[in-house]
Parts: sequence; structure tokens; C-alpha cells
Amino acid sequence: MELRDLIGALETPELMGADNVDITNIQSDSRRVTGGSLFVAVRGTAVDGHAYIDSAIEKGAVAIVCEEVPAGLEGKCSFIVVRDSAEALGLLVSRWYGDPSRKLVLVGVTGTNGKTTIATLLYEMFRKMGHKVGLLSTVCNYIDGEAIPTDHTTPDPLTLHSLMARMVEAGCEYAFMEVSSHSIDQRRISGLSFDGGIFTNLTRDHLDYHKTVENYLKAKKKFFDDLPAGAFALTNADDKSGLVMLQNTKAKKLTYSLRTLADFKGKILESHFEGTDLIINGREVMVHFVGRFNAYNLLAVYGAAVSLGKDPEEVLVVLSTLRSVSGRFETIQSPLGYTAIVDYAHTPDALTNVLNGIHEVLDGKGRIITVVGAGGNRDKGKRPLMAKEAVKLSDQVILTSDNPRFEEPDEIIKDMVAGLTKMDMERTLCITDRAQAIKTATMLAKKGDVILVAGKGHEDYQEIKGVKHHFDDRETIKEIFNG
Repeated sequence: MELRDLIGALETPELMGADNVDITNIQSDSRRVTGGSLFVAVRGTAVDGHAYIDSAIEKGAVAIVCEEVPAGLEGKCSFIVVRDSAEALGLLVSRWYGDPSRKLVLVGVTGTNGKTTIATLLYEMFRKMGHKVGLLSTVCNYIDGEAIPTDHTTPDPLTLHSLMARMVEAGCEYAFMEVSSHSIDQRRISGLSFDGGIFTNLTRDHLDYHKTVENYLKAKKKFFDDLPAGAFALTNADDKSGLVMLQNTKAKKLTYSLRTLADFKGKILESHFEGTDLIINGREVMVHFVGRFNAYNLLAVYGAAVSLGKDPEEVLVVLSTLRSVSGRFETIQSPLGYTAIVDYAHTPDALTNVLNGIHEVLDGKGRIITVVGAGGNRDKGKRPLMAKEAVKLSDQVILTSDNPRFEEPDEIIKDMVAGLTKMDMERTLCITDRAQAIKTATMLAKKGDVILVAGKGHEDYQEIKGVKHHFDDRETIKEIFNG
């Protein structure tokens, strides 16, 4: 593709050099540059691509997109100067692949909790309705039935638009994706054309990156501010930040709620570990999900499907057949009569939601034993809060290792213990080895009790000192039960 055709995707680019250069590929990592590359110098959180422009030219880059041209490099190739090179990268890659997101009905889901469940259930629902569908999620990406492993909630622009192009090529009509706050702030979703956006909730998370809750909120809000007039913006009216998301959007404003008047109104009739009886917009439906937090997720799924033109009755029928996402309130029955639940809850609010969901079903008829840790090299402020929430809503708590990354597991546990009183510690054990912590919980459990193993959910590894070691909470529990 010629450079002039590519840069037509950009707003007011400043061209220095020829525009009839033939481009063979686009790169934002100088190590991957080859002859004929267009290198986009992005200012990242750890690395500034502008420092590698010289290296990219040496490796054969014939054009450079940047925010400023380094001194002494003028004339070595074509330069395109832009205001925001991260934004430009998404626009260029989208043009390179033929703007695939415009050929799909694309819906993004953002918020602290619930993104994976909502995006995955929409993917499963629309496939059950006979459509070819794509999914971009924390657990796995899918091009209709083909699974593509994932490392990030929202991939980098090159991967993202490549996957969208493959979805179009495979005949997909719809695509549903999780949109993380990092990806919004870092312009990773630049160049995507969204037909709808869903907001779940906003609680403390990722403050190691955003620094303040206000910055975190602004990142989420920008997604809705940028939605086009023809899209829909569906928000949780019961969350204190829900209506904030709609303040400046041009999209059609829609709400869902369990507590107040909304476009999509729900009510919980009865909960049990097999599922929940719900009323949605006046119609009763039995679903295979537990807890108020899941009722909100299902309302969002229902609202999005109806907003995309699906018949409300058909949506309810399919909703009643859907099952929980891997590692999200996943139940495993012990032969000794108690229940183990594995959940990805890794924030104070998510942990509270899951524990409240268990209490709704138990109704005081069994004990809750919670096994939980906190990730290393992440927001330290949430560690004592998570421990406090766990103790407040459990009969027994075992604090353990999660993904310590480059921190010492015992130090992370100390940070969690800092949130507990002497009385709290009477119901708390600290067992660093996660497998041993889970085994101890099973030894303490009796018939009718529930063990919650929180924090890792679908993950099948523990990250220690930069190395991923195989570890799966579900496998560990099943091995203990079968042993």
C-alpha cells in the first residue's frame, strides 16, 4: 500500500518527504522493522518509541510516524508528524486492514467488574441465535468457533485490527470485546468503529496506573464520549458512576437497574446454587447464574441484545440456556457435601459481590471459608481492603499467595493483614503456599459449607519472579476431592 493511501486515515498529518513510498508493513516495535516498514513511534508508559527512530531507519523503515522528528534524521526517509502517535497507530492499522470494524457490529464492554462475563455471554447468545461472532476477552479471543489465546484484556492495535480482519474474513457479523481502562488511556482502541458501549460499574482498581479514582473514571468515560451518534450507550443506573458515563455521549442513552426505573429493569425473586429466578421487564426467567452482581450482568446482556434489534422473547429464551464463564462463580461439588466456588474476584468490590452472592443462597445455613490473596506489582492500597472485606463476610479466611510477580508473597500478605484487627485475626490464617491454603480450607469445611477460592479464576498459572508456573485453582480443588 502506498504511504499516501495510509496517511489519508489521519487528521492533518504534516508530511516531510515523498508520499508515494510503498509500505510493506506497519510496526510500533523497532525490533520487528524490516525493509519497507512504516514505523510508528509511540510514547509508552515505560519506553518512548522516538528513541528508536534511528534504529528503525537502519533496519529499513521507509517512513516514520512521530510527534517530533529527532535532529539530524531529516531527509533519511519520509516523516509524518502527528499530534498523538498512539492515536495515529490505530487509525493507520485500521486503514491497512481495510477498516474491518466498520464491517462488523462491534460492541465494547467497560467497567471494573463484569466485562468478561457480559462480553462472553453476548458472544454465546448471538452464536446460539445463528450468527457468526467474534470475541475479544481476558479469558480467550474467538473468531467464531476458533480459539485464539490472549495475554491482555484488550490487545495492542496491530493485533486488534488483525483479529478484526480475520473475523470479517471468517464471515462474522458481530464482535463483542472487553475494553480496559488501560486500552482507552493508551489509545489502543483507536481506529475502531463501535456500534454500542456497555458500562458495568466502577470501583477501586488499577490505581497503580491511573493514580487516582478520578483519572480511572475519566478513562472509562472517554470511551462513551467518543461513541458515534448511531451507537447505543448502555449503563448501570445503580452504580454511582453510571449516569456520569452518559453525560457527554452522542450515542443513544440507555439504562439498566435492579433498584430504580430504567429501560431494562430487573428483580430477583429467588436464588440458589443452581441459579436465580429473575423478572426482566415484566417477564420471569430462570437463569444458571448466582448473585446480584450476575443479575446486573444478565440485565446488561439482555439490554444490549434488545438494543441490537433482537426480539425480547427470544433473548429471554436464550438467556435461560447460558452458563457461567470459566472461572467466574464456578462451582465444584465435594463428595463430602460442601461446595467450592472459584472466582476471578481480585478487587474489594468484586470480592464483596461474590461473598454476598453466596450469602444470598446460604441464608445462614452454612459457613463460608474464603481463600484469597492479592497480586504483586499492582495497586497496594486495595490489599488491606480485600482482607477486611473477606473477614467481614466470611466465617474463616485464609490469606495466601496470588500472582506475586516480582514481590515477595509474604510481604503482600503482610499488607493484607494490615487491614485487620486482633479480633479479625482470630478467624484468619496466613498460608503462603496456595495449594496448601486450598487444602487447609477443604480440611476445615463441613457438609453445607462453601469454600470460596478467589482472585485467579480462569488463570492456569502463578507468576513468580517473571516466570509463569502452572497452577489452576480448579485443578487443585478437583485433585483434593478425588484424592
